Amino acid sequence: MQRASLQRQLDDGIAALGQDLPGEARACLIDYLELLVRWNAAYNLTAVRDPHAMVTRHLLDSLAVAPYVRGATLADIGSGAGLPGLVLAVAAPQRRVTLIDTNGKKCRFQREAVRVLGLDNVEVLHARVEDLEGSYDCIIARAFATLADMLALGGHLLAPDGRWLAMKGRRPDDELDRLPPGFRLEGEHAITVPGLDAERHLLVLVRSESA
Repeated sequence: MQRASLQRQLDDGIAALGQDLPGEARACLIDYLELLVRWNAAYNLTAVRDPHAMVTRHLLDSLAVAPYVRGATLADIGSGAGLPGLVLAVAAPQRRVTLIDTNGKKCRFQREAVRVLGLDNVEVLHARVEDLEGSYDCIIARAFATLADMLALGGHLLAPDGRWLAMKGRRPDDELDRLPPGFRLEGEHAITVPGLDAERHLLVLVRSESA
């Protein structure tokens, strides 16, 4: 009964977002949620305990930014329990997604989720982002650090024409005033998450030379 209720909540939220995910993807997201609930009891992966609150604050919050993701490769920095990267990987299986975190237990959960859900488009890296090499079409970060710190640590991973998506609550005016050289704000979007009465902003940052 609980699963059916969670599935209905997710389906209603996806419809409210104006998105259309296939049935297997929606079921996969509930599988992920059930796994997160089980692991969270022992490993404290998220402060959100109620499964219905997880649908809103984790699944729908992640899906709300899906329309702004571009390119064939996505890196989720400070992914934690796989949010939003793992959810976005389920929604777009054609995209290669890399989950990056320094917390060992969270990376173990991510790997187990990838295995259980059969996500062959996801790679998990237990590492500090500043130590990594490579290039990604899109980088996303949710509650990871200030904009300046995010870009100082991981900006080298952004492709020349890539976009950095920073998920924030309130618009961080002070952080935007202190963007490091070489990056600029391309756009910002007020995000509405079904069932969530809280401010959400998505900031789109690009390299200045790509202007």
